[in-house]
Amino acid sequence: MKTIRKIIEIDEELCDGCGQCVPACAEGAIQIIDGKARVISDNLCDGLGACLGECPVGALNIIEREADEFDEEAVEEHLTTLAAQENAAAPVIECGCPSKLMKSFSADAPEKQTPGDDFSALTHWPIKIRLIPPKAPFLKNADLLVLADCAALAHTRLHRELLNGRVVLMGCPKFDEVDAYILKFADIFATAGINSVTVVTMEVPCCSGLPWIVRKGLEKSGKTVPVEEIVIDPKGRRV
Repeated sequence: MKTIRKIIEIDEELCDGCGQCVPACAEGAIQIIDGKARVISDNLCDGLGACLGECPVGALNIIEREADEFDEEAVEEHLTTLAAQENAAAPVIECGCPSKLMKSFSADAPEKQTPGDDFSALTHWPIKIRLIPPKAPFLKNADLLVLADCAALAHTRLHRELLNGRVVLMGCPKFDEVDAYILKFADIFATAGINSVTVVTMEVPCCSGLPWIVRKGLEKSGKTVPVEEIVIDPKGRRV
């Protein structure tokens, strides 16, 4: 049923597709489509404007117009569908089900490190957030390093300074499914007994959603875990 009510309007000319508004919408009403933020269905938008302050270019506004009424049941179905799509996506990769390819191994980091030492501190596979099952054995009582994809290349001392002693989960808050990430982290925090979380992002607007995703997952799990945020610039220097 349509009614006159408040709803989010997105100025496509101003929108640069940074995706910062996506994680701010708990209902999953906003998605990046063809490089622009869009409200995918009126009945998923509550019109309260939680996303407004997250837009760095001022492309979001609240207006009043005729729109379908906000539907909480539709929101629940939508979030469930997003989670199901995320879970269904992993088995179709050519290498097969990632849970069957899970590996844990010892890092080859030397006891004493000197500048220029080359070693891998990686202790497990897979490393992508979307592919790691919440009950993966290497997550048990782990110190997590939640790493934005681009940060892995920008940080030249990643293995020595950040990855050593931590379990890494990599992803992109702009191009991956935000709601599915929140549910994944909630499951991990609820079941794995995580000790700490370090979130590493780039100094760009689209990366800022990753710490928010982690904290929302933590909130949803009902657990208390210390979270540290590290931001680096394109040259790998801490901001």
